[in-house]
Formats: sequence, structure tokens, C-alpha cells
Amino acid sequence: MNGLFGTDGVRGLANAEPITPETAAGLGRAVALHFRSLGFSGPVVLGRDTRISGGMLEHAAAAGVASAGADAVLAGALPTPGISFLVRDLKAAAGVVISASHNSWEDNGIKLFGPGGAKLSDEDEAAVESFFHEPPPSLPRQTGRIRSAPGLSARYVDFLVSRISGPFPDRLTLVLDCGNGATCRVAPKAFARLGIPVRAIHIRPDGMNINWKCGSQDTGDLQKEVLRNGASLGLAFDGDGDRCIAVDEAGRPVSGDRILLACARAMDASGRLANRTVVSTVMSNLGLKKALDEAGIRHVETDVGDRQVLSAMRKHGAVLGGEDSGHMIFADRHATGDGILTGLELFTALAADGRPLSALTQMEVFPQVLVNVPVRERKDLDSLAGVRDAEERARKTLGADGRVLVRYSGTRLVCRVMVESRDEETTRSLAEDIADAVKRELGAS
Repeated sequence: MNGLFGTDGVRGLANAEPITPETAAGLGRAVALHFRSLGFSGPVVLGRDTRISGGMLEHAAAAGVASAGADAVLAGALPTPGISFLVRDLKAAAGVVISASHNSWEDNGIKLFGPGGAKLSDEDEAAVESFFHEPPPSLPRQTGRIRSAPGLSARYVDFLVSRISGPFPDRLTLVLDCGNGATCRVAPKAFARLGIPVRAIHIRPDGMNINWKCGSQDTGDLQKEVLRNGASLGLAFDGDGDRCIAVDEAGRPVSGDRILLACARAMDASGRLANRTVVSTVMSNLGLKKALDEAGIRHVETDVGDRQVLSAMRKHGAVLGGEDSGHMIFADRHATGDGILTGLELFTALAADGRPLSALTQMEVFPQVLVNVPVRERKDLDSLAGVRDAEERARKTLGADGRVLVRYSGTRLVCRVMVESRDEETTRSLAEDIADAVKRELGAS
């Protein structure tokens, strides 16, 4: 099994390669061995979302950790960013999260954090994979212990509340959609602790309803609840709680780009936006760049993935970055993206401004068409003449008023074709032209 890690850990169909108990145990052992070899002697913290396969994989990973001589601390169902916080808070050697994020219940995945709560660097991933494929010939005679620590969720709520300053106006009300995922227990508590009137929906996970017609992947129910309750805004989280999508007071979805813009303006106004710089990925809408330019805020563009965003933030001294998917990083608040924290930051921006959310998030949105093309294999796209020619035709047609992006998914055999411009009909036509070229060259039968 080569190339184990994708853009965000290891992911696939649960109980099938590579998402098996054997892989989970091997990765638990490997991450513990790697960081213990670097001198980190703390425990390894493990958490999961609410998928039915989560317990199986969590306990397998914990067994692997213990076999390496390290203690395994089971935090139970907790958002991915909660495990990141606990790694730092408990001075742990590493963290393991069992989750497939926004995917359906049949999938699962394994994400890893290093000391300090940050996702692994490429070098650390390579070292962990090496230990996974070639563990030492002899393991420690004394194994580690496995213990459950359900009270850790309260420490995470305390952390979230400590990041935000209140009080908030009584006129602002909120609806949360927890997506039957890992935020169900902690998100309502965090907002309630800050004195924010909140109604929460989709908070009864059964192992198979995570992300099902709810949460950040489907805001239909949230939109209805916001209108029914006359709420100031709605917030929807994905299954593992690292993403947040909003709904405004009129019941309209608010994308990650718009959330990023509102938070950037609020942070800039308060003097908190370091170097007046915001980082987003190539998937962000051109309208975001235009709006940031108009606000005098520098925009840095990077490749897809929160690790790429964080790397660019460090390089440019930025404290705010994110993706249109709703994955935001507030580097002066947390070491990783956190959906609940994003919601708290947006609520704070709303309270400080006084205008409705629709006004805070106003920006020109360029029509964007994304076509996912299943492929047989990943070949260098630049080597495919038909695809290259279709891209060049599109770029010539669009000029400076549009963008073309063709890239492979980091987790699936899919090629993503994205075209963006001011004219929707042209955008769609050019995207389909490139997608057809990809199908001819690489299309799955």
C-alpha cells in the first residue's frame, strides 16, 4: 500500500482497504513510534465523529498506539479541532481522529495531528508511513494503557468560550445545524455559555444519519428554521466540525468565501488582521479577491487543502485564511480550522457591525461551474494534448475576466474541472468542453 495519505489523512469506504481495523492499528502504532523516536513521551489522544464504524476504528487505532508503548486517551465523539486542542492542552505526543468529514456514513477516515495540535507536515507523514510499512523488528515489552476520558469535551467547550468576548445583544438569535455529527454535544453548549439564544437541529446521531440531508452539505432544513424562528443567522457544521456554512436572516446560504470576507473586514476594523492579509485557495470565487482588494486587504492564493492554507499563512504572516467549503483558520485563536470557532467569529462580527448578515457578506459572485469527471488513473494533465488545448481555448476566451482550474481530487479517482467568469452560459460551455476532453483521455469506462 503506497501513497497512503491524501490531502487530509487517509479516507475511503469503512471496513474496506485502506479503512480497516488493521490499517487503523498500524497507523496508531506508526504515529506513536514516530513521535516517541523524536523524544515526545506524552499520550496519544484519539477522537471520532458519530459514524457507526467510528468505535471499531478508534479502538483499533488505540490498540496500535498502546503496542508502541504509548498511552492512548479516548476522547469519544468530538470535533476534529477539539482533538487538536486537546493534543496541545494535554501536552500529548500526537492526535488521531477517526472521521470522513463531510462524506456519507459508509465512509470513514484517519487524520493525524502532531505535537502542538497541527496537522502533520509532509516530512512527518513520510516518516509515519515508513513506520507503517516497516515497523521495528521488536516493539516495547511494556505496552501503553488505554483509558477513556469523556470529560474532555467540557475542556474543549471552555477553550471555545475563552476565545470569544461577549456580551452579545439580546436581539441576535441563532439556529445551529449540527449535521448529526461530532458537534452535537459541544456546539449548543458553547453558544449557550456565551448567553446567545440558540436553537439546535439535527443533534440525534444514529451512526448512519451523519451529513444526511443536513449540516454544511445540505442547508435546506436550516434555511427553513431560520425563517420560522426569525433568527439573525444560522450555522451549519459538517460531520467532524471543522467546516461552517452560514444562512442569513433571509434564509439564504452564505458560502465560505462570504464568511471569510465578513470576518476579514471585522478583524481589519479591530486591528486584529495581521499584515492586512487573507489567504484562500484557488477554489475561492474571483468575487472574494475583488472585494478584498476594494477593502485594501491583501489576498494570497494557494493550492487546495487546509495544510496549504496554513503554510501560506505562516509564510505571509497572516492570521486568517480559509476555503469556500467553509473551512477557516483563525491562527491567533487555534492551531487548525474549527467550524464552531468560525461560527463564533462570524456571530461576533455580526454583533459588532449592527447590520444584518446579508449586508456583512455582500460581494459580487462570479458564476462558477465545477464538473467532476471520474477517471481510470491519474496522468500528468500537462501531458494530455486534448486537455491542454481545451484549457488554452478557455483561457483565451475568458481573458482577465475568468479563471480555469483542472486538478485531481486528493481522495478519489476524480478530475475536477472548474471554470469561472462573469457570463454563466460561457462558463458552463467551457467547463463542459474541458470535461469532455478529460473524459476522452482518462474517462472511466
